Order: sequence, then C-alpha cells, then structure tokens
Amino acid sequence: MRPTHTGLSRAGALFRGAPTALAVLAFAAALSAGPSASAATCREDALGTARTLPVDTAGGLFVGTKSYPGTLPLGPKEVVLTFDDGPAGRTTDAVLAALEAECVKATFFVVGRQAASHPDQLRRIEAAGHTVAHHSMTHPVMTTLGFEAGRADIESGWQTVDRILLGRSGARPATPFFRFPGFAPTPALSDWLKGMDVGVFGADLWGSDWNPTTSSALLAQVLGRLDKRGGGILLLHDTHAHTAGMVAPLLRALKERGYKVVHIVPAPHKAG
Repeated sequence: MRPTHTGLSRAGALFRGAPTALAVLAFAAALSAGPSASAATCREDALGTARTLPVDTAGGLFVGTKSYPGTLPLGPKEVVLTFDDGPAGRTTDAVLAALEAECVKATFFVVGRQAASHPDQLRRIEAAGHTVAHHSMTHPVMTTLGFEAGRADIESGWQTVDRILLGRSGARPATPFFRFPGFAPTPALSDWLKGMDVGVFGADLWGSDWNPTTSSALLAQVLGRLDKRGGGILLLHDTHAHTAGMVAPLLRALKERGYKVVHIVPAPHKAG
C-alpha cells in the first residue's frame, strides 16, 4: 500500500513496473526454497519469532505512527512484519518460503479480490500460522468514495476472506485487523470500524517498495529506516518481485543486527 500523497495509491499502480534483472534473480532464489518447508527443519540459528502479541481491539484501535499518534507496545528493536495487497501467486510464495525458512510469522493484509483469485494460497498463509488481516475488496482510496460505497467494499473484502477460510462470513471480521488502502481513512469509516471493535493499522515505517528498485537497494533502504527508528510496524508488499527477493536477506540482517520479530494476533473478543 503506498500512501496517497504519492499520487499513485490505487491498486493498479501498486502492481506496475517490471522488476530489474537483480530483483528477478533474487526472487528466483527465494522461490526455489518452496513455500511449504516444514518449520521443524528450521536452522538452530534461524531468526524465529520472539513473541506473540495479542492485540485487543475492543473499543477500536488506531496504531502506526505514520498515520496515528501511537503504535503497538513494542520494545526496542522489536519489529512487526506486515505485507499488503496479496495473495499474489509466485511473489507471495517466495515471501512465505523466506518466512518459513527463518521460522518467522507475519501479518498479511489481504485484498478480497486477490484472495478470491488465490483461495488455496490464502489457506496456506493461514495454515502456516500467519495472521490474515484485511485490506478491502478492491483496494479503492476510501476518501474518493461515499460512506456507503466504502463500507460495502470493506465488508465485501473481509466476507470474501472469511468465506474462504471459515466457510461463512458475518457482520464483523473473524480477524478484526484492517488497513486502509493508501493510508487514506475517512472519519465516518473510522468511527464505523471503531464501533465494531475493529483495529485499524497504519505503519511506523515502510519500504517504499511500490517504486521500481532492486532487492539489494530495497534491503539497504529498509535497514536504514529500521536502524533510524529502532523497530516498529514495517509495511512491505508481497506483490513485488524485488520485495520477494529481499525478504530472506532482510530476515538474516535482522538476526545479525539484534532485531526481534513480534507476531500480532487478535486478543479474544468479548461481545458487548
């Protein structure tokens, strides 16, 4: 998800731009590991997931300092890995392979129409223990829509995902985590989500991986931003080859630099 101030936040723009030769090579190397290596085969020196953080969304939650005043209760050098806009086929498989090789859990903010196009892959994401969160049905910029159209697109997104994963859907998402496309909330939609006890996630830093780049350049950029901030909620996209090729070296670099990965999950919901 790119922020709207770039002028390129619509869903279609997120997928354009051919990867460079270096990104393709890095992507192919990551993909060759396969998406379903057993966690039991993880190396002893794997990065791993340091802890699981249950996130209470009762009464609403708005986190991520790129958009909101506060963030999650993270310690120094703790990182929450999030990926937007998938599932996307080969690139998502490569990201999953890199995560599994390092025994790391992430959160995927999925687009409903992408989930409908890749239902088996969505099930694999959940089966691997990652958190499946929501990113609308068609990735519109909500500030360009009226309230009813925006609400319908958000609802359709989580209902599509829940029907694939659970065989049913309801008026509230099973996983109450949502990220606005383009980091473009509206007050009315934010209040509606808050009223349903749905947490809204921004990010504390991002890789700007919507821009054409190489995996090596992207890695340097992400690490520079992480070192400057000291951790936080990191936004990447599993829809780009240069990102897919960057995830494995990123995880190794996090280990070398003393970062810890925190996996977010919903706290038990208490109906009001």
